[in-house]
Amino acid sequence: MVGARRDSEQGVSLVRGDDIFVMRPMVPSRECDGSVPGDIFVHTTVSSVSLTGVCLEPRCRSLARYNAVMAESPLEIHVIADSTGETAVRLARAARSQFEGVHWHIVRHPMIGTVAEMMAALEAVMAAHEAGQWVCVVHTLVLPDMRRMVADACEEMGIREVNLMGPMLAAMEEASGLDADAVPRRPVGVEADYFTRISAMEFAVRNDDGAIPDRLTEADICLVGVSRSGKTPLSIYLGYLGYKTVNVPLVPGIAPPAELAAVDRWRIVGLTIDAQKLLEIRGRRVRGLGGYGNEDGYADLAAIYDELDEVGKIQRRLGCPIIDTTGLALEESATKVIDIVDQRAKTAGTRLRKPAGSYRTIP
Repeated sequence: MVGARRDSEQGVSLVRGDDIFVMRPMVPSRECDGSVPGDIFVHTTVSSVSLTGVCLEPRCRSLARYNAVMAESPLEIHVIADSTGETAVRLARAARSQFEGVHWHIVRHPMIGTVAEMMAALEAVMAAHEAGQWVCVVHTLVLPDMRRMVADACEEMGIREVNLMGPMLAAMEEASGLDADAVPRRPVGVEADYFTRISAMEFAVRNDDGAIPDRLTEADICLVGVSRSGKTPLSIYLGYLGYKTVNVPLVPGIAPPAELAAVDRWRIVGLTIDAQKLLEIRGRRVRGLGGYGNEDGYADLAAIYDELDEVGKIQRRLGCPIIDTTGLALEESATKVIDIVDQRAKTAGTRLRKPAGSYRTIP
């Protein structure tokens, strides 16, 4: 990644991770001199691809064309939205995860409200397409005319487009017998569980690492495990879902807090992680601290194996199921935790509190 040049007429592009944000309607620059000091906007340069002797049919899936494109530049998913585009981005990321080893960029064109803005977004799509990249377009547009513009442009360019909003609105209109209001950028609004989730997240933050042992029994879910096994982010994410979650670090040679014995056993879930992965995570932390904090083998592989063994024994004494978080996304870990706790609660003749507005699951 390199520093990007701001252009008051064309706008700017911003890359965060693998995502490119087109902050203003524009055709993204294909070059960057990286000479603007203090400019926080960044983007990746994209070189054109020579496809001489390779089929140029837009939907061609020949291995030669695939290899030629992949050798020079990433594939791009352009998200066009009349709001933030977050819905389409989340779906694109989920789909992207099914293609290991393939480098995709998600290019976001948010807040498209006028024909001029739409034309600028489509010009960006065309620029990538003409540069020889594989491109597809995903859009969440409320107005039928805007959806039609995207569909017509993509058909003309020979690019695959995915209309996420149109079929959903049509299905709801058919089911309800009502016409959608078709108002772009309408706020989703505060749902029934909003304040429950905020309260649960605050609870997770205040009780991180078992900071207030007296409040352990107030939790819906209690996570126990070694340091850096993912307890804190998982606790906060479970709070985001509406579950009051506390996490307690387990350290060999140090007894767990006595208050943990008062927590219902069905609420407790143990976390573990691959020793090599834990070493990498802790190593980064130690380096970030300037090398301090490793005196007790915190980032030593042999010590980590011993620590995991000892903590595993403590978890077994607690009688809690153990989840290996290695390679699991936060959402996957949270789903596993909720399912386990919910099932154990039923076995114990009780139930896990369901947050207001939570989704109903059919077994």
